[in-house]
Amino acid sequence: MPAPSSTRTATATAAVAATKRERDPASAKQALIDAAVAEFATKGFAGARVDEIASAAGVNKQLVYHYFDNKQGLYLVALESVYAEIREKEKKLTLGELEPMEAMAQLVAFSFDYLAEHPEFIALLADENRNHGTHLRASERLQKMHSPFIEMLEATLERGVASGVFRPDFDAINLYISIAGISYFFFSNNHTLSAIFGKALDSRGALLKRRRHVVEFALNALRP
Repeated sequence: MPAPSSTRTATATAAVAATKRERDPASAKQALIDAAVAEFATKGFAGARVDEIASAAGVNKQLVYHYFDNKQGLYLVALESVYAEIREKEKKLTLGELEPMEAMAQLVAFSFDYLAEHPEFIALLADENRNHGTHLRASERLQKMHSPFIEMLEATLERGVASGVFRPDFDAINLYISIAGISYFFFSNNHTLSAIFGKALDSRGALLKRRRHVVEFALNALRP
């Protein structure tokens, strides 16, 4: 039985859109990266399939090999893209324009909010840790994008120490790991924590309560 005309029309429209996207390298690459982030976050590096990523992106899977060489290359670019997004948003916090305590409060709150809004970031990090960080170690881009943020954090710490509102015995890397950790664990283990304590820790009320606690906890730790 022939396909209904509406189905044929939709298929033809999709084919035209895919052809147009493939003729635009920037659009095709971005579509593949977006699809890769979603696929790798859901299935991990081992479970994701190139043909499914290409299908979700609406392009021929040969473009994966053309632009990224192989599945591993696409996975690395997907990881770089999620890190680049959070780093760009961190830079927009303009911590240098704020008083040290307010700057830290905004940073901690931002870290929490970002994880709440981007579960794919948590999933990709969990998968890459299962892979012992093998792919991230191969990325020079990631090494470069981390440095400016650490410098900004160091400057905020120095201003806080100079004004007497922060303790002098914190270093930027350990502080960043602590700030990220107290938020990350809450989201990465939300289902098990909810089951253990018999509470819906993913509810709006629970998220707001945890957010306040995380900000206060971090700021209290920094005070002399």
